Amino acid sequence: MSSQLDPLLIALDDALRTLFSQQHASRPNPGAAELQAPLTAEDKKRSAALMRVNHVGEVCAQALYNSQALATQNPKLVAQFKHARMEENDHLAWTQERLKALGSHTSYLNPLWYAGAFALGFAVGKVGKDAVSLGFVMETEKQVEAHLASHLDRLPPADTASKAIVEQMKIDEARHARDAMRAGGVELPAPFRFFMKLSAKVMTTAAHHI
Repeated sequence: MSSQLDPLLIALDDALRTLFSQQHASRPNPGAAELQAPLTAEDKKRSAALMRVNHVGEVCAQALYNSQALATQNPKLVAQFKHARMEENDHLAWTQERLKALGSHTSYLNPLWYAGAFALGFAVGKVGKDAVSLGFVMETEKQVEAHLASHLDRLPPADTASKAIVEQMKIDEARHARDAMRAGGVELPAPFRFFMKLSAKVMTTAAHHI
């Protein structure tokens, strides 16, 4: 009985750490070495809103990779999902640090975003099986990469620290999509891809302010 509960307890522990702990990256923060002029109050506000949205995306990434690792019976995929989750945790730590430096906060709705992403990832993994689960990763990472590219255009030009973080995140997300494709991911149906974009739009709009 305990062996059956262990994965669930680990998943719960991962959720609590993601939502309520100070994150620690395994790689140096790309923005830490950036020397930039002081930002105006308006620039800080704009950067903080965008980096809060990016932090929410990383909260969801933790939930998705944790739930999909829990859903699959393939040890190779479990290892792949866990490796990607570790890199996403770097993003989580970097965006958390940047928000603190900007004098702002993470989204107050993070528990809601995590729960929704976890439920969706687990359902996709169980119902669609491994190929669809990997396809979900592919599509998610493609959408995130495009989203990050738009943020590079929207961040204040003077905020080189935030830009450096987003640039590295974008590189990592593209690699995660390629890895999922090579592992056998299939393209998702157009209606599901549209649903994912719509859900992301709702989330990012709310996280921009709350």
